[in-house]
This record gives sequence, structure tokens and C-alpha cells, in this order.
Amino acid sequence: MSISAQSKDGLKVQIFAGRHGMIADEPLDLGGDDAGPTPYDFLLSALAACTIMTLHLYAERKGWPLEKVEVELSTKKIYARDCEDCESDPDAKIDVIERSLKIIGDLDQEQRERLIVMADRCPVHRTLTSETKIRTTVI
Repeated sequence: MSISAQSKDGLKVQIFAGRHGMIADEPLDLGGDDAGPTPYDFLLSALAACTIMTLHLYAERKGWPLEKVEVELSTKKIYARDCEDCESDPDAKIDVIERSLKIIGDLDQEQRERLIVMADRCPVHRTLTSETKIRTTVI
């Protein structure tokens, strides 16, 4: 998997994912031209897409009648002391991603509960919740 990006005018960034091109930008109030989603919009979009794909693949493999999945995501920063299940220094700021799922289909409660568990197993979710290293080189 390879993504490339280059700066455009202002804060705009041209992103290439294989043969697909996208523009990232910041909103007007943050100095951008609002020409595209923000970097955090792309991050949340990746989690949403991965969640939906994972649930559909799992339900298909099980032969379950999953018709549609809708995901809503938001992110915010809070102090660790305000997070009941966080282990960070209480004065540290942490990112919290809120995810709401709407699972549509003729599924029983046990199937729905299993799909909720599977949502946490999508590859992007695992990347975001695991230790990740970013190694930078200058070329």
C-alpha cells in the first residue's frame, strides 16, 4: 500500500492513492480554502469504511442477512483524568473517537452483538488502537 501527496497552493494537499486523486484542506476558519476534507476527516473516513467492509465481509461469510451498515464518527480531545478507562497520565490529553453503528437487516440479538465485536476487529481500528511507529526519512 502506498500513498503519495504533495503540497498545492495554501494548505491544500493533493493526495494520490494508486490511480485515485483526492484533495485535503482545512476549513476557512483555520486558514484553508475548504477545498476538501481535513486530515482528520480522512482518518475517520478510513475507520468508517473499514468498519462497514469488515461487517459486510463477516456477515457474508456467516450467511447472515445484513443489508446495510451506517457509521457516524466524531473525535475530540479530553484530559485522561476525564476518561474512565484510560491509563495515561491524568494531565495528558488523549484523543477519543466516538463511533455509532446502525446495523440494518433481519438479524437476531446475538448476531448484532457479534457484529459489534467484529467492528473493533477491523484492520484500521486495530492500527489506531495498537502501538504504531512512523519512521521518517528525507529524500
